[in-house]
Amino acid sequence: MTSPRVMIDVKGVCRTYAAGTDRSAAALRNIDLHVLEGEFVTLIGPSGCGKTTLLRLIAGLDCPQAGTLFVDGKPVDGTGPERGYVFQQGALFPWNTVEENIASGLKARGVWKKEKGRVGEFVRLVGLSGFEKSYPHEISGGMAQRVAIARALINNPKALLLDEPLGALDAFTRAELQDKLLEMWRSTESTMLLVTHDVDEAIYLSDRIVIMTPRPGEVSEVIEVSLKRPRARNDGSFVALRVSILEKLHLASAKPEPEYRI
Repeated sequence: MTSPRVMIDVKGVCRTYAAGTDRSAAALRNIDLHVLEGEFVTLIGPSGCGKTTLLRLIAGLDCPQAGTLFVDGKPVDGTGPERGYVFQQGALFPWNTVEENIASGLKARGVWKKEKGRVGEFVRLVGLSGFEKSYPHEISGGMAQRVAIARALINNPKALLLDEPLGALDAFTRAELQDKLLEMWRSTESTMLLVTHDVDEAIYLSDRIVIMTPRPGEVSEVIEVSLKRPRARNDGSFVALRVSILEKLHLASAKPEPEYRI
């Protein structure tokens, strides 16, 4: 039996930003991360720990000062259709309908005429049949996020990068979209890397959870989620894992005690 391939490979990545004329702020330090093909991995940690920065680096929207990033064995050098990206607010084109937004990736790649028949397939996949001609202002926030995910997935990305896509939704819509996201993950067999602040969401969706420290962000621990799917949030094992992760997040966020030398 062959071992799964590494789809996302991050080695020794550092990212520092200018914080004034003579100062700098380290966002990421010595990040090592390996995501296997077909895996669902979640990044979790306190605000400002560099989760989104890491996602942007993998997407090719930013560049590190040190380290290397590979997707499907190829170095990251700018953006590319093999990496889909879903923003927190969806970022739909307000002048385009649902189906036009989903098709925009195909048009950008110059394959719309050849593959336009797939748009209807992805409308159905995200459960928006009947809303093809609707504009973003005519649909709910949850529906808009479905469109954004479908727009990214229609390009058959090797890796889908999700930057808190469910963070602004109410609890009921969020739970519904978590199930829809799992359905899309299974049907497309894409590798998914998610940023979230929600521990329950991380446990419910993930194969592995990566805990990051406060700035400068480092990988504190990687947790295997061995719970069987479908997962129940009130199950004893789920609750125990939640408590464990919350404790680990507190420890990862704790400032080291000062050293005293006499």
